[in-house]
Amino acid sequence: MIEFQHVWFEKDGRVILSDLDFEIDRGEFAYVLGQTGSGKSTLLRLVLFDQRPTQGVVFLGEYDSATIQERQIPYVRRRVGFVFQDYKLLKDRSVFENVAFALSVTGTKRLEVKRRTLALLSQVDLMHKRDERPTSLSGGEQQRVAIARALINEPYVLLADEPTANMDLESTERVMEILNDVNARGTSILMATHDIGLVERHPLRTLTLDQGGLAL
Repeated sequence: MIEFQHVWFEKDGRVILSDLDFEIDRGEFAYVLGQTGSGKSTLLRLVLFDQRPTQGVVFLGEYDSATIQERQIPYVRRRVGFVFQDYKLLKDRSVFENVAFALSVTGTKRLEVKRRTLALLSQVDLMHKRDERPTSLSGGEQQRVAIARALINEPYVLLADEPTANMDLESTERVMEILNDVNARGTSILMATHDIGLVERHPLRTLTLDQGGLAL
């Protein structure tokens, strides 16, 4: 599903990622572990084709960074969900509207938008909050809205950038429960984190970034 073939990424003359070579299988859940500034977010942006490698090739399904055309990228991203550390929710819209937004702009029929949005809010246990604004929610609840939004287009890959950062243990465990459920339904997940304790509590394949490369 995701493959890096000897990928390097440099910015302003500084090497951010060096000679990354790995694969993420269809249906796999894996971590990218590393300290702040280790290149985790850059790695995820490369998967999204938001950035192109300086050297090497990134593959995502049938597409790759060497041959994908700019006009194709928006369509690819519709099938790749992205969960941000800082949620990036629309503060002037309700929880329901935040989740439904990405599907609404694709021209999906209103009844289908409603059906899928309510199903996702039920999945993340936020049906009772559907008419509230994000600012009235806790951090853990806002992240669950963000996860639901990332899943609205039924992606085959979910990328999560520090989705449990700054959360208490209870909220972290609820988010992990949801992500494990999403993965069990067939979605591949690549999750960036610096939380070694979380990785130890929920052991999965872990790609550890150290000085831009993968630690052995």
